[in-house]
Amino acid sequence: MKSFMSNYNSQCYALLRIVAGFLFLWHGAQKLFDFPSGMPPGVPAFITYVAGPIELLGGILVMIGLLTPWAAFLSSGLMAFAYWMGHGTKALLPLQNQGELAVLYCFVFLFIAAHGSGIWSVDSVINGNHRKNA
Repeated sequence: MKSFMSNYNSQCYALLRIVAGFLFLWHGAQKLFDFPSGMPPGVPAFITYVAGPIELLGGILVMIGLLTPWAAFLSSGLMAFAYWMGHGTKALLPLQNQGELAVLYCFVFLFIAAHGSGIWSVDSVINGNHRKNA
């Protein structure tokens, strides 16, 4: 059966990519610039100086749709690493170890990496696909 939203697949995917990138970049901004709220004391330098730039730049690239598959794949890997190193050692289930957001980001970015930039992206403008995809 055809979904009532199937005519809007491209637009819904673009919104997913844009919103996921936008939300993700703020995690990097928090780590690197203590904005919008500061990092808790005692956060390891690795989190700040490795995860922060990947979150900030990866989020921006995914949001605007530039080099999207690569940025999303790297961001997905970072979230898988974050889950298993930061959350998975506390308990197995994400509900128990507060790792739900890391899992969701991991799989949303994995989906974006596999799907590509889609419409409303810099990649589609560069590749000349923005006219036929709109």
